[in-house]
Amino acid sequence: MSTKYKATTTEECYFITITTVGWIDVFTRLNQKYVIINALKHCQEHKGLEIYAYVLMSSHLHILCKATEGFILSDVIRDFKKFTSKKIIQTIIEEPESRREWMLDYFEKACEHLKRNQQYKVWQDGYHAELIYSNSFIKQKVDYIHNNPVKDKIVAYPEDYYFSSARNYSGLDHDLEVVLLDLF
Repeated sequence: MSTKYKATTTEECYFITITTVGWIDVFTRLNQKYVIINALKHCQEHKGLEIYAYVLMSSHLHILCKATEGFILSDVIRDFKKFTSKKIIQTIIEEPESRREWMLDYFEKACEHLKRNQQYKVWQDGYHAELIYSNSFIKQKVDYIHNNPVKDKIVAYPEDYYFSSARNYSGLDHDLEVVLLDLF
């Protein structure tokens, strides 16, 4: 597998995008959003994940982050995706979800081409990771992350979107701590 868009090092910062198969809008319900937030918290506390900016959209997650304490970011992302896949399916099955049959069928069909035995596939293979190489690139990516919900006309201002670090940077209530950057 190509490593062009993979975070294979430790202690380097990356802009990462993780997307659901078929761009399915999984994260439209609070329970599914908290699956992701709680998994990110776990990675911060137990896997050396340091997050500088993030936004959770309905079908994808953008994160500006790095692995610390000797962890390798690709391993952290692999474990995050594996855990959240199982938890997302469990949540679809056990909690109210009007799209249950359709979503489970879609995630099951997404496995048909796989060589490994797997019942459901929630995330697209791999992820898109871009190595951060300058302060201007950091600012560009943080702006992109924070303006994603504005671009999609979900909110008028970045800090109004609850599942984004734009709230952290604006000093507002939030559920996920991030390391604040001085964005000049």
